[in-house]
Amino acid sequence: MKRPTIPDLAEAAGVSVSTVNRVLNQPDSVRQPTRQRVMNAAEEIGFYGLGTIQHAVRAGQETHRLGILLQQEGRTFYNNLGAALRRAASAQTGCSVELTLSYMDDLSPDKVAAQLVALSNEADSVALVAAQHPLVADAIDTVMARGVPVTAIIAPLSASGNVSFVGLDNWKVGRTAAWAFVNIVRQPGKIGILLGNHRYRNQEMNESGFRSYFREHNSAFTLLEPIATYESAAAARELVEGLLKQHPDLCGLFVSGGGITGAIAALRDAPHRSDFVAVGYELFDATRAALIDGTLSMVISHPMQTLATETIQTMIKARRSGADGGAQRVALSFDIYTPENV
Repeated sequence: MKRPTIPDLAEAAGVSVSTVNRVLNQPDSVRQPTRQRVMNAAEEIGFYGLGTIQHAVRAGQETHRLGILLQQEGRTFYNNLGAALRRAASAQTGCSVELTLSYMDDLSPDKVAAQLVALSNEADSVALVAAQHPLVADAIDTVMARGVPVTAIIAPLSASGNVSFVGLDNWKVGRTAAWAFVNIVRQPGKIGILLGNHRYRNQEMNESGFRSYFREHNSAFTLLEPIATYESAAAARELVEGLLKQHPDLCGLFVSGGGITGAIAALRDAPHRSDFVAVGYELFDATRAALIDGTLSMVISHPMQTLATETIQTMIKARRSGADGGAQRVALSFDIYTPENV
């Protein structure tokens, strides 16, 4: 096939030959949207000077250095979220995103605070998943005092400054989980509640919405006090085994935070009961399998790619708005899975 020429590219992009020449030789004289259009056309027709045009487009783009702190990389949810964030960063148009993605193995507040401050030294906008704690709040204030905006992902965070947030309406999450118990459980009884840490504000709101629904619609259920797993699957397994032993009349389990794989393992080891309802959090291979084999009755999940895209876009908006721009808040719709739709 004939190699595409500059006139061919001009026709494909809907611009003049002189405009293509200026993109190649004097890119600063061409508006950024036009450079982008010429680059898109060059990619479509296989133009030989594509590398030069791509360089011209990148040179005219705004560059955002974004830093994100996620929790343990070994946990499937955060591993998947990290991959989704990288895809979202590379898919941004009209600007260039340099993403620094870090994982925190040690979730103690002092370590989280130190990593956040260190990350802000190399980023224009930062985001993190963390539990609320005075040390973390103080670190956020330190970072924001430097002019670096902070966005909380999944779990809201508060500090003296305006902290942006991207996540679910967790009060609705809790009420939706409660709806499942009220409408599926045959005989009201005791329900166990697991959460990762009482300082995760999203999980506290889950529980608040959960209890409010029962107060409003069915007070015959007994909601046990929530037990913290500290995001450990081993701890969750031990706690669920203890609940089943201590409360043989337990009719259900709500896993509102970390440790879901351990909870699933404990439920599988127990004698199967068709009248037992278990609601978990986040869809991935282990929870999908648990839905299919009947260990879980329902899973409430973040829309992963939407969460990632909104996080990147919110961080960019927060940077563009500046210190006086106010917090950006994005409430996402959540996904609901049952054994019939996985």
